[in-house]
Amino acid sequence: MSSAVQVQPGSGARFDWGLAGAAELSRVCAVLVVVDVLSFTTAVDVAVGRGMRVHPFPWGAQAGEYARRVGAVAAVGRSATTPDHPWSLSPAALSTAPVVADLVLPSPNGSAISAAASATGRPVVAACLRNAPAVGRWLHTQGYGSTTAPIGVVAAGERWPDGSLRPSVEDQLGAASVLDAVSGVSGGLSVEAAMALAALASTPDVAAAIRGCVSGRELVELGFAGDVELALPVGVSEVVPVLRQGVFVPA
Repeated sequence: MSSAVQVQPGSGARFDWGLAGAAELSRVCAVLVVVDVLSFTTAVDVAVGRGMRVHPFPWGAQAGEYARRVGAVAAVGRSATTPDHPWSLSPAALSTAPVVADLVLPSPNGSAISAAASATGRPVVAACLRNAPAVGRWLHTQGYGSTTAPIGVVAAGERWPDGSLRPSVEDQLGAASVLDAVSGVSGGLSVEAAMALAALASTPDVAAAIRGCVSGRELVELGFAGDVELALPVGVSEVVPVLRQGVFVPA
């Protein structure tokens, strides 16, 4: 397939999945919006809203070393927190953990995509259900959404055990919530973006869908139902985290 076709030309808002989709859209879009509802971008919304600067970082043992190098605190896995180190990928934990100036927040999906996209030099926005309307308003005020300055919305998705992409309900609905907020852009929606938005329109109860989907049920079974509940409300946050010089800060 022609790479020119893969970037969904001729539309003001476009949609794709995962690291490969982000790489394609970042070649042509003026701004990239990354959506990882459970839980990276929800965690970014919470942390940035509390005054922390968030450094995205691919999942792996090097996160601690990187944090030491930049003078930050490294978040750990949800189950690896201690009373002395409560910072993790859990949005619920970050909502009560002591505020630190800089937080390295690794994850295998949204954080890895954000870190890779930052290398393009284009603005990267962290969006979730909580801040989707605010992100949409910010994109409008910045003049994005024409065919010459298109918006690329990327649903991070999850991973199968072999490392391949598993499209996920929560990220499709989160991305669609952003697309809903920008649906009136002058360049219109690509077919892919319109189909993502159609999924939202046909979901009568978004919260119930996310609680009942694989990712939601997995977190509940692991004892992190609070992370799911914190991620569900739409439009409760006015925070628009934008990646600048490798760090998410308020727009």
